[in-house]
Order: sequence, then structure tokens, then C-alpha cells
Amino acid sequence: MRRIAILTSGGDCSGLNAVIRAVTKKAVHEYGYEVIGIKDGFEGLVSNRHRILNEDSVSGILTMGGTILGTTNRANPYKYPVETAAKVAYKDLSALVIKNLRKLKVDCLVTIGGDGTLDTSHRLSTRGVAVVGVPKTVDNDVKGTDITFGFDTAVHVATEGIDRLHTTAESHHRIMILEVMGRTAGWIALYAGLAGGGDVILIPEIPYDVGRVVRHIKDRRKRGKNFTIVVIAEGAKPLGGKVTVQRIVKDACAPIRLGGVSFVLGQQLEKLTGIETRNVVLGHLQRGGSPSPFDRILGTQLGSKAVDLIAERHFGFMVGVKEDQLVKVPLSEVARGSRSVPLDHPMIKDARALGTCFGDQE
Repeated sequence: MRRIAILTSGGDCSGLNAVIRAVTKKAVHEYGYEVIGIKDGFEGLVSNRHRILNEDSVSGILTMGGTILGTTNRANPYKYPVETAAKVAYKDLSALVIKNLRKLKVDCLVTIGGDGTLDTSHRLSTRGVAVVGVPKTVDNDVKGTDITFGFDTAVHVATEGIDRLHTTAESHHRIMILEVMGRTAGWIALYAGLAGGGDVILIPEIPYDVGRVVRHIKDRRKRGKNFTIVVIAEGAKPLGGKVTVQRIVKDACAPIRLGGVSFVLGQQLEKLTGIETRNVVLGHLQRGGSPSPFDRILGTQLGSKAVDLIAERHFGFMVGVKEDQLVKVPLSEVARGSRSVPLDHPMIKDARALGTCFGDQE
């Protein structure tokens, strides 16, 4: 083992640079490996763009958001967009990726990403590529791990948003709706909603009945609570309805872009309650900025453990967290899909006990 490569793929989040730093420093210090950084995710492996990483190049990046290597969520090597004179065609360029890795004489590839990235990593591993994955996403929806780095920072940002909405909601006696990320998982909405004292929390795992949300708001009014804070995940949907799609990005790994459900719900609530309603979409604010101390530490631990797996030649695995312990998880398990919030999750039970409405009960 002499040379390893590392890439960041998919959406960015806080903590990526902490992982890059940990992998590079430990690989160089403890094992004497050479480290190559692949630029812009799998796109860099297709176009053969890379840079050497050493102690100097990763110095001072621990506190930085984003990724010094760049990233993209539109470069799935198994469905890579190739422009022709007439249109965009999608081709399987995985063979080219494997060829370029061999040209670089890479002994192992470290992939940092969410379920899409890790699924691609699994497919490459089945074709003989030595891969070790590191779970990254603000959505916290990667299978095989209790938590992903980037999630804690996103929850901090969302919770601060709720705190700020409380004052204006109470001052104006309004319904304030905060829409957060999460795709088809409600982890951010659940954690931030509970931390920020949300009166209504709507997550994808529990389809909501607008009528029950309205009754909850009116009941609060009867008890002298003249404002309501609603925290809604972008993938939440009404009972018997569909998710709100913002747009379709055909050449992306996840082509459906969710967003705007807070606008739809806001119009319904204002009409049905007669209460002035405002909505805020946090969007990419949850991805950016300096990582929280927890994400810096978690990213460092995951990156360090990934290098250990490489040294032990445990390829085809992802580094995960189970019951506060770092574990190795087969990429085949990770590739099975995303991780949703269990309906019997203790935090849901706690929130219900405090009177929080999830739109499914009186």
C-alpha cells in the first residue's frame, strides 16, 4: 500500500474538510502513504483531474465549511451526462473511472458522500476497486450508521432559525412555518423541532392531515397561545397526497428536487384558520458555514478510522457509528437505500408527550 486517493461527492456540508484533513495527516504521518485528492467528485475521475495532498495543503482547513476538493451531484459514472451535437446522452463511464485509477496507481479510493455516492462506491467495489467509504449528509439518512457528519451543524442552524421565528411569531400573533432539508427523511425537522420548541413537526415518515394541524392551532388559541411554530421537512406530504417537487434535474444522481411544501401548507393554514401565516425556507443555509465542534470531531474520527481500514485491507466497507462506537459497515448494506426516522423513535414519543402535533393525532 503506497498511494490512496480521496474524493468528496454529492451535496456539500460542514465537516468535509475535517475528514480530508484527518485522512491526509494520518495516512502521511502514521503509514507513510501518498495521498491524491480527486477534484469535483467522480467527475474528477472521469476527466482525470487531481492534486497531491500533504500536511501543508490541509493545514488550517478544519474550521472551514465546504470542501477544498470541490464536489458535484451530477457525475454518476454509471449515468454520466455526455453532450452531443443534438442532445445530452447518458453513458456508463465506470470503466474509464477504473482505468484512470489504475493509471494513477491508486491502491485504495476513499469516497466521502451520502447514499448515492456510497451506492456508486459499492458498485465499483464489486468490480475490483478497493474502496472505503465515509458517510456524509446533512439529512442523516445513510444506512448502517447512527449519525453522519454535517447533520449536527444543520440542526444547529435550523434550531437558531426556530429561535428567531419565535419572537416575531409571538409579537405578531402569527403562524410561522420553517421548512428544513432532509429529502425523504425527517431527522433535521425532528431534532431541530424538538430543540427549538416547535408546536407542530411534520416529517415525511408521518403523512399529515391538514385538518388536524388546524385543530391543534385553534386549540392553542383557546388556551391563550396566539402564535404557532410549524417545523416541516421538505419531503413531508399530506395524508393521501404527494411530495412537493421544486424541479427535476435530469443529470443528477437524485433528479427530484424537493422544496416549497411550506408555501403550500402556509396558504392552506391561513385560509382555514384566518391567522396570518408566514413561511421561511432555510435551504442551503443548513449546508454552509463553519462546522460545529461535534462535526469537526466526528469528521476527524471517521477519517482516521478510514485510514485504519485501508491499512488493514478491509475494502468494500464504510466507516459508521453504532452506539457511540466506530464500526465498519459493508457497502452492500449501505447501498440498500436511505435511513428513515422509525415511527417508534424515542424523540417522537417525547415530543408527543409534550403536546407536539405531528399532524396524525388529535
